[in-house]
Amino acid sequence: MPAAARKPAAGSLMRISQAAKAAGVSVQTVEYYVLLGLVRPVRPEGKPGRYFTGEHVKRIRLIRRLNTSGYTLRSIRETYLRKR
Repeated sequence: MPAAARKPAAGSLMRISQAAKAAGVSVQTVEYYVLLGLVRPVRPEGKPGRYFTGEHVKRIRLIRRLNTSGYTLRSIRETYLRKR
């Protein structure tokens, strides 16, 4: 299986482009979710940039499904932040 077709390992860190591809959305969508506070990337010590895990990918997929089923990003954010 080519490296590009492999799914990232559950505990591995992904760059934003890898996370977007794994979630089936655009990089801009992930950036927008980060901007809204729906997804919080990790910043490992000693590594530049933002990284995402498999849990982030699951969350991005869930947000996308909720949004396409009629929930606004605002209502998703309010519900998500209320639980934290």
